[in-house]
Amino acid sequence: MQDPLKLDVFICFAVYTASHALNRVYKPLLDTLGLTYPQYLAMVALWEQDDQTVSGLGEKLYLESSTLTPLLKRLESAGYIRRERSREDERVVVIRLSEAGIRLKEKAIGIPGCIAEASGRDAADLTRLRAEIVALREALNGSVNLDAR
Repeated sequence: MQDPLKLDVFICFAVYTASHALNRVYKPLLDTLGLTYPQYLAMVALWEQDDQTVSGLGEKLYLESSTLTPLLKRLESAGYIRRERSREDERVVVIRLSEAGIRLKEKAIGIPGCIAEASGRDAADLTRLRAEIVALREALNGSVNLDAR
């Protein structure tokens, strides 16, 4: 019988360390854009769909407002986005890409290919792996006691 308290059998440790390895590959690529990884994710989400609310973006990125707001302030200071109060409901903040933010996409377009190349995996294998990780995330999120959230 295998010891259940060994790091090499923990799926969480494998995912955790893979995440760190991905961040090490991303860092020099994102440094050329002047972005951190969370800022990059926010920009990718905005390139997919501009004109989003802070709460909507937070849901997509699985980030709390207290984490997302400082990140967005830094993107705004860099000139990549604008944060504006909604005309319909002033409690809602809408995020829009600036011209500089739109242009930044062209500089970032090659990053996913660099990550794929660094992984040493083909596109089909990466697609399968991503699907498995998403399924794991959804299963884990579904298993959390809703009352505990």
